[in-house]
Amino acid sequence: MPEYVPHERKLTLKVVYYGPALSGKTTNLMQLHTLLQPQRKGELMVLETRDDRTLFFDMLPIGLRSESGLELRLKLYTVPGQVQHDSTRKAVLARADGVIFVADSQLAQQDNNANAFENLADNLQKVGIDIEDLPLVVQFNKRDAPGVIEEGELQSRWADTPWSPLCMAAAINGEGVVESFRVLLDRLYPLLDQEFQLAEVEGISSDAFVRQLSMVG
Repeated sequence: MPEYVPHERKLTLKVVYYGPALSGKTTNLMQLHTLLQPQRKGELMVLETRDDRTLFFDMLPIGLRSESGLELRLKLYTVPGQVQHDSTRKAVLARADGVIFVADSQLAQQDNNANAFENLADNLQKVGIDIEDLPLVVQFNKRDAPGVIEEGELQSRWADTPWSPLCMAAAINGEGVVESFRVLLDRLYPLLDQEFQLAEVEGISSDAFVRQLSMVG
């Protein structure tokens, strides 16, 4: 749910990277932070456990000011994938405006992907969000790993869902990271435009919204 402060002309959005443990959520966020232009990002905050898995969340604030004076900010989070941190995942999902679900492309990880996606739907419902009403991108990461499912098969499996087509990525190399982010922004814009009249009142077109928030260095 967007946070709008009329007297400050400030609109803040929340995007969450979700998925099973070790699928590459943190890698996506760290690569995005590296690739974006300096003026588009704040400090990346990371809290990790001893085994390098995300314990709580990472946050990447991204700012944009329209010609009319509206300040648009995005806060990007990841969640821990481990089962024992479900309460944290649910808390981070609260008031989310969009989600990038990071799945593992390796055949052996498909059950974990399915369980994590079901967990996402359940936790969204618990915080009052219908998964089919939420801008959502499904990214299949680790395309550079051995034993991955062919892209055509994955696209076919998801073809009849609201989240088709899928995004492919090898986040460790930076591949598909910005592209997935841009797809989410593209899916997020129509809802924001309907509620806040971004195009008519603020002069922010869909192309400008996507382009300016995802400019790379």
